[in-house]
Amino acid sequence: MKFRTHTGWRAGAVAGALVCGMLTGPPAAVSADDVGILACGDRTFNAEAVLSGSTWTSRNGGRTVYTGGDMRAAVQAAIGSLTAGRTSKQWVVVRGSGSISAGSRISLPSFTGIDVCGTINVTGSGSGDQAPIYSRGTRDVEVRYLNLTGTPLYGIFMRNVENVILGQIDMRLSAGLGVRIDNRGDTSVKSRNIRIDSVFVSGSSTHAVETYGVDGITIGTVTARNVGHSGLLLNETINATVGTVDAENAGAGTGYAAFRVANRNGRIGTSYPTNIRVGTVRARGGGRGIFCVSESGGLIIDRIDVANTGNNAILIENCYNITIAGATGTVSGGGEIRLAARTEFPNNRDIFIQNLTVTNSTIRESPCGTNTVFRNITLNNSTMNVCS
Repeated sequence: MKFRTHTGWRAGAVAGALVCGMLTGPPAAVSADDVGILACGDRTFNAEAVLSGSTWTSRNGGRTVYTGGDMRAAVQAAIGSLTAGRTSKQWVVVRGSGSISAGSRISLPSFTGIDVCGTINVTGSGSGDQAPIYSRGTRDVEVRYLNLTGTPLYGIFMRNVENVILGQIDMRLSAGLGVRIDNRGDTSVKSRNIRIDSVFVSGSSTHAVETYGVDGITIGTVTARNVGHSGLLLNETINATVGTVDAENAGAGTGYAAFRVANRNGRIGTSYPTNIRVGTVRARGGGRGIFCVSESGGLIIDRIDVANTGNNAILIENCYNITIAGATGTVSGGGEIRLAARTEFPNNRDIFIQNLTVTNSTIRESPCGTNTVFRNITLNNSTMNVCS
């Protein structure tokens, strides 16, 4: 098996990912820094926050910078003890599990890396952009390991950031949004150079992973289970590479999808060159399987495996330069494959639906788009009503 690293492809083999004491499932991408160092906290750190009994103690070298019962304060104190004005990454390790309020944050400044070797449980409620892992207006931030439970507003929230790495992220939630990375603080500058290796999210009330205003993102795997909205949602994002989106029961009863692109996603200047590349989308149940909307495009999905969605298996609405599937795909049961358009946006253009086996479903195009191509479609107990 090969793992994609920050510097390219590196060979390796892992039977499963044992992360901070939690078996998170199948193997996922491994950071270049992590090759040969698979255990949480198993590296050199500059500061640490350690739980013993009910007391947290934070240290930096021989200095104790916090002692008490507050996990958030302990972790923030360890972060605050790192060298001021640093221009290279320094690291904090958290050893232990505890709770923090949904109305609070652990804030990561620039040039900070963190391993959370334990579980953060988020309790209560809050408002705004609070998150147990938060960073804004920063660069060179890395979260190698994080296990999260509870009711966060956001599990990870990052705004107007650059050079961010999220490693092995596991969120088993009962509310909130899993990971959001955006540029809404200053929309004139996109968040840039983002890497997400592996994210598992269950039980969020909205999306598992969402971007808005990002230029340059590489995602290994997003696994979504029983999330309220989308598994992966890309808004106004360009130059994205995604390995796998694997969603079960994402957005049940809604118009959201296992994988959704929206709000001029993939638009560079005034055109839609292919710049959003996805390896595999797997969807079971939930709302839609794949949804492109609101003048988005520049997308190719190589492989799709969509079954028994409650809404459209695939919906393409006012989108441009879309290829589904580049290699192979299956759609079984659930809602129809639909090409549609709203009147407020230009109609679909340059849509390629191909290499699909469709079972117990329908393919329908209305209204007719420009340069819509259907080829190599196998229909099993299915119908096709299209313009070309």
